[in-house]
Amino acid sequence: MKQDLKPLVIALAVGVPLAAAVVAFSVSAADEKMPAAVAAPKAALTVTVTQPQSASLPVRIAANGNVAAWQEASVGTEANGLRLAQVLVNVGDVVKRGQVLATFAPETVQADIAQMRAGLAEAEATLAEARANAQRARDLQASGALSAQQINQYSTAERTAQARVEAQQAMAKVQQLRLAQTRVLAPDNGVISARSATVGAVLPAGQELFRMIRQGRLEWRAEVPSAELAAVKVGMSAVVTPPNAAPLKGTVRMVAPTVDAQTRNGLVYVDLPTPGAAKAGMFARGEFEVGSGQGLTLPQSAVLLRDGFSYVLRVGPDSKVSETKVKVGRRVGDRIEIVDGLAADARVVAAGGGFLGDGDTVRVVDAAVKAAAASGTGAVTAK
Repeated sequence: MKQDLKPLVIALAVGVPLAAAVVAFSVSAADEKMPAAVAAPKAALTVTVTQPQSASLPVRIAANGNVAAWQEASVGTEANGLRLAQVLVNVGDVVKRGQVLATFAPETVQADIAQMRAGLAEAEATLAEARANAQRARDLQASGALSAQQINQYSTAERTAQARVEAQQAMAKVQQLRLAQTRVLAPDNGVISARSATVGAVLPAGQELFRMIRQGRLEWRAEVPSAELAAVKVGMSAVVTPPNAAPLKGTVRMVAPTVDAQTRNGLVYVDLPTPGAAKAGMFARGEFEVGSGQGLTLPQSAVLLRDGFSYVLRVGPDSKVSETKVKVGRRVGDRIEIVDGLAADARVVAAGGGFLGDGDTVRVVDAAVKAAAASGTGAVTAK
């Protein structure tokens, strides 16, 4: 029995170290394969990249200002001491040149005209008698029946009567003019912007009844800093944006010859041919296009706004993204100018950067391939 156990003990003594060696070799081989799997991390997102492109960008000057009437007309009364009988228009009404806006009671003026006519008729009768007497005196001058002094008196009476007739005619014209002034007419085409006329009021001459925006034209009075005022020229185009309204196109009509000593701003008057939603007295922002210049641009989708700053995700040679802070400038269409912080040959994520963080690994595909995959005409195959 003891002889039978001896070979078994020997076999176990030899087999256990051999099994341990096999297990150790297997573990060692597995350890050698694991770094290969860890060395290839999975991409967080498939993206396309883009590079800054040089483009011609407009140079603009931003300004603020108020919308005002191009010219305002004050429509008042010329008749003195007459009662206002009718008011025919109100604020906001569009009127035409010569249109009746209000009328005064004409009875007083009509009575004065009747009196003037009677006085004129009397003066004409007196003139006819004086003219006949003067003519008879001149006919008798050769006979010596009348002295030279008498003849001269008759001639003077004729001239005096003629002067009285002319005075009465002038007074009659004044009364006719007063009668015409009982109708208040629009001095030009435009829009009524204010009304102070009240039916029944007895008004003195010169009292304002209406205020009117001539021809309905508005203008934007922009306040431009003195350092930039020289760049604005008459005839330049401007884009004016009233609050909560569509932008309006305007043209610079005049640049003020002086600058405010307190604010150091100068006024620029911009005509608004189509005011749209703009109203007189409204505040508006705007820009003047003063030229163009070259600049590096990226699609707006490539620029992220985080914590009040602009960033782009730059893609490195190892396909890892790094968050880069940039300074942006002008915007044209769907592109934005990169003023500082990015090299001209840098590669950045074109879109979808909001789903990535600093240090993420991405899979870069060609833009044409990605577009084909999105339209269903091709597919992107992972390798």
